Amino acid sequence: MRLETLLPLGKVDPGLRAPETPLDLHAVADTARFLEDIGYGGIAVEETKDDPFVVLALAAAATQRLRTTTAVTIAFPRSPTVMALQAWTQQKLSGGRFTLGLGTQVRGHIRRRYGMEWHAPAPWMREYVQAVRAVWDTWQHGTPLAFDGEHYRLDLMVPLFDAGPIEHPDIPIHLAAVNPYMCAVAGEVADGMRPHPVCTSSYIAEVMLPAVRRGAARSGRSLEEFRVCMKPLVASARTPEELARKVEDARARIAFYASTPGYRAAFDHLGLSDLAGEAKELSKAQRWEDLPRMIDDATLDRFVVIGLHDEIGGRLLERYAPVVTDVEFSIAVQDDADRETLRSVAAVVQGADDAAARAAILGKGTTSVR
Repeated sequence: MRLETLLPLGKVDPGLRAPETPLDLHAVADTARFLEDIGYGGIAVEETKDDPFVVLALAAAATQRLRTTTAVTIAFPRSPTVMALQAWTQQKLSGGRFTLGLGTQVRGHIRRRYGMEWHAPAPWMREYVQAVRAVWDTWQHGTPLAFDGEHYRLDLMVPLFDAGPIEHPDIPIHLAAVNPYMCAVAGEVADGMRPHPVCTSSYIAEVMLPAVRRGAARSGRSLEEFRVCMKPLVASARTPEELARKVEDARARIAFYASTPGYRAAFDHLGLSDLAGEAKELSKAQRWEDLPRMIDDATLDRFVVIGLHDEIGGRLLERYAPVVTDVEFSIAVQDDADRETLRSVAAVVQGADDAAARAAILGKGTTSVR
């Protein structure tokens, strides 16, 4: 299993989380070198308060082996040609270490934050990926650009704007997903899938991966190299006292996810439909303080990997090795002991075989998950 970190929103020293302060862009290079040194496989950046392509460029330029991933960048506000160029440039800079992780965003954000019209996201994303790849094919092989879809018509590429061929043109595309429709699109047109943290290992195995296989069958694609990448919900700390606080933070996070309609399927799968419905009503009434009380310890354990720092690597493997090929994990680095903790977690997780996850992706074996 490949271990990566989701670069935090907080100040890095050299890496990992102090969410009350902005990301220190000047520290990204040192953080990336540190993660590469201790054995991490990659670094991922989400699109929230900083441009992930800028942050990943800083990381790529400072390292030799570390993979870089957008986790995720929002597809629809950028034209496929703009996205194609950003990814092409990242791939050139990193020497073939870049993965383009794409997400859709919800209706309200597309309309009110980005000022765009909303369309059904799964077919829109299918066409978007195909359009990006059509542009790449034009640049790499000189194929005339002739993409004609429902949302995009691309048929102009003049020499001034032709980015030309690169050494590593096969850029993996991973799609963020929760519902089976987007999972099927990932299987049909993408190279990997990024389950939302609310997706439990059983939901991935029993709902998401079968949908991926249906999508792949629809387009006749092989899933031999398909990856499932995830930053699970984790509560981890150095001491039991610190861990108790992390657990309560995780309880509040699960309660918020339960109140969000977009994640309802993951709760329905576990027989928690009533809980999700009640949580939605509490959120509509803005009774935020009441939400965490709905999540008992048994429910919490189904969604969150909990353990002290010296336990967490093994527990991540136990929970997700059967269904996930790449897992992301980070802790706040306060001293040399924390750095050594990360080094040991990297050794445990990076050393694990991903044969079980590959079998689950291909539907060639049974998985024991919870």
